Amino acid sequence: MKGLKKFVIIAALLIAAGIGWFVWKKTQASNLPPGIAFGNGRIEATEVDIAAKQQGRVEAVLANEGDMVKEGDVLARMDVAVLEAQLREAKADKLRAETDRNVAAAVVGQRENEYDLALKILNRTQKLFQQRSVEQNQLDKDQASEQTAKAILVAAKAQVASAEAMITSAEAKIEKVKADIADSILKSPRSGRVEYRLVEPGEVIPAGGNVITLLDVSDVYMTFFLPTHEAGKVAIGADARIVLDVIPDLPIPAKVSFVSPIAQFTPKEVETRSEREKLMFRVKVRIDPELLRPFAERVKTGLPGVGYVKLNPAVQWPEWLKTRVDKGLPRLKPEDFR
Repeated sequence: MKGLKKFVIIAALLIAAGIGWFVWKKTQASNLPPGIAFGNGRIEATEVDIAAKQQGRVEAVLANEGDMVKEGDVLARMDVAVLEAQLREAKADKLRAETDRNVAAAVVGQRENEYDLALKILNRTQKLFQQRSVEQNQLDKDQASEQTAKAILVAAKAQVASAEAMITSAEAKIEKVKADIADSILKSPRSGRVEYRLVEPGEVIPAGGNVITLLDVSDVYMTFFLPTHEAGKVAIGADARIVLDVIPDLPIPAKVSFVSPIAQFTPKEVETRSEREKLMFRVKVRIDPELLRPFAERVKTGLPGVGYVKLNPAVQWPEWLKTRVDKGLPRLKPEDFR
C-alpha cells in the first residue's frame, strides 16, 4: 500500500510539473510580440571525427574524454613499422634504379663511340665506292653496320630513359610512404574538447576508423523547428535569442545561420491542406564564437532550451529577452554559466 501511495505521489508531481511547464510555455508565447517565433531545441556543437587514414594498430592515444586541445596538438599515433619497411624498400628501389641509370649511361657512351666509328667507316666506303675502289657488297655491309650501331645506340638511350622513369617512380613511392607516416600522427584540426575516446592502444582499426571525436566548442548552435507560415519569414542572419533551462534569466544572443530548404512532416506525402499545415522547417541559430571564447571550457551540448527568432527585424525584443549587450552592460562572463 505504501508503494502504491508513493507511486501516486510521484505521478502527481510529474503531472503537475508537466502542467507547469505547459503553462509557462503558454505564458512565454503570450508575452511575445507579433514578429517573434520560438521553438524548443538543444544546444549542439560541431563534431569532428579524428580518423586513421590507413588500416593499422593504434600505438598510443594521448587525449582523454573532456580534455581541451588546441589546433595541431597530437591526439594519437598509429604503429608505423610496416610503413617504415615500405620506406626502406622504396629507398632501395631508388638506389637500384640510379645504379641501372648510371650503367645505362655508360653503355650509351660506348654505343655512341661504336656508332661514330660505323658512321666514319660508311663515309669512307661511300667515297671509295664513288671512286670505284670497293664493291657494292662492301658498301652494303658498312651501311648495315651503321644502321645496326644506330639502333643499338637508340636502345641504350631508351634504357637510360627507363631507368630515369624508375627513379621517378621510386621517389614518388618514397613521398607517398612518408606522407602516410606523417598521417599516422593524428593531430587536432581545430581547437576544442575531446568528446569521445573511441579506441585504446593496441586495437587494430580499418582505414578511416574513428579514434577520437572532437567537439568544436567555438561553433555552438541550437536547432529547432518552425511551421511553414513562420519559417518562410525567417531570414539568414536574423537576430535570435537562446534561453537555456538551466539559466532561464540569461538570454544568449545568436544569429540564424541556416533554414532548411526541405520540410519535415508525417506522413511524407500528403495532398490535403490540413496536412500541409503540419510542415515544419529546421532552423539553426548560431552563437557568436567571440562570445563563447571566455567560457569555452564550460560549454556543454545537449542542454535543452528555447530558441527565439525575429521574423520582423523592426520588432523589439521584450525586456525578458534582452541580453546584457542589448542593455549596454558588460558582455557575458564565465561565472554566468556556473
